[in-house]
Amino acid sequence: MLLRKLPWAVALVALAAGCTSSDPSPAPAPTSAGSPPAWTEPASYSYVLSRGCDDAEPLGRYQVTVASGAVSATERLDVTSVVPSAGADEDLGPATGQTGEEIEAFTLSELVEMAETATDDGAEVATTYDTADGHPVKVSIDVGEGPECWSVSDYKP
Repeated sequence: MLLRKLPWAVALVALAAGCTSSDPSPAPAPTSAGSPPAWTEPASYSYVLSRGCDDAEPLGRYQVTVASGAVSATERLDVTSVVPSAGADEDLGPATGQTGEEIEAFTLSELVEMAETATDDGAEVATTYDTADGHPVKVSIDVGEGPECWSVSDYKP
């Protein structure tokens, strides 16, 4: 059975190899009329990341600082401190009305890469970009279990 599939696999690899280019420079991103300008991520910037598809009630809001192309600081903006009662031995975590789940913040280029990877993997992805400078402002990824959304605000290069 494997030997019958081998010629097809070889043909597929040959076809894919024929579609590659020896030019090492990346192909320009497709643009259309009215599309945002190409965005180049600065080495340092800050932004507010909101997780969740309901803008009125996000699951988490984070102030993210990027320095030298990597996340250097993250601060959760929507957490209220909970003081456990005397004698309580357990950590209650953040009181957000949710499970208190924390996420690892990412750079905006990592957010774009995540959307591109999800698209390549067959997920339904919607990405919105700022019309002035082209940075991502909203990404929604649905792999069939309901969408996961991230919104970007207060972007400061």
